[in-house]
Amino acid sequence: MQTEKVANHIVNWLKEYAVKANMDGFVVGVSGGIDSAVTSFLCAKTGMRTLCVEMPIHQAESQVTRGREHIALLKKQFANVSDVCVDLTPVFEEFKKQAPSTEDDRFLDLSLANTRARLRMTTLYYFAGLHRYLVAGTGNKVEDFGVGFFTKYGDGGVDLSPIASLLKSEVYEIGRFLKVPASILKAAPTDGLFGDSRTDEDQIGASYDELEWAMQMQAEGKSNNDFSGRKRTVFDLYLKLNKANQHKMVPIPVCEIPPAFRE
Repeated sequence: MQTEKVANHIVNWLKEYAVKANMDGFVVGVSGGIDSAVTSFLCAKTGMRTLCVEMPIHQAESQVTRGREHIALLKKQFANVSDVCVDLTPVFEEFKKQAPSTEDDRFLDLSLANTRARLRMTTLYYFAGLHRYLVAGTGNKVEDFGVGFFTKYGDGGVDLSPIASLLKSEVYEIGRFLKVPASILKAAPTDGLFGDSRTDEDQIGASYDELEWAMQMQAEGKSNNDFSGRKRTVFDLYLKLNKANQHKMVPIPVCEIPPAFRE
């Protein structure tokens, strides 16, 4: 990959889109992970106003520290970068108090994890509305179009997706080129939605390198019969998640009314 050209292309694309949309800048949720670090860096490089938003909800201290280290670096390099921290922990806890209890709690943890992501989306759009900014998404290609590892109308609720055509490995490559803090480059990817130490790999069951491989094999028309052992396990897992999460990746279905019914 021609890293510098790709980075510059994304920066130009961001700026052109914002100008055509007659918007004044970008808002990015910064989590302390590589995707949000690269996205916020690229937004900052447009020269347009870029607001970095921290939104902790029972967040691990290491994630908070990495996010703040990155924001401090951006503010030192770019005069157009500002930041704000909104502690959503009390909001999340109050939501749990007000929500009715459920006897069937099989999906309670996942539902609450997705609620965290949706509270953050609401917060980002609050600031976007205040300042006429665009909400910049932080999803990469594997998450957004491979296994659907994002929350619908949570971190998936954005105005534009600058890094969604980049594989995770390519996001890291851009991050190294931009000189993202080493602490972020070395950290295990995590969505931080469960309030514990589980990583993305723990949740998905495969590493991003493995998922990239499976995504490529699918694109080449391979089937699970072409593999054995761990490769077959990963390929089957990828296909299962890709199929199960198609509802996140395709446009919202519309019930079309037959013309004859309108007569």
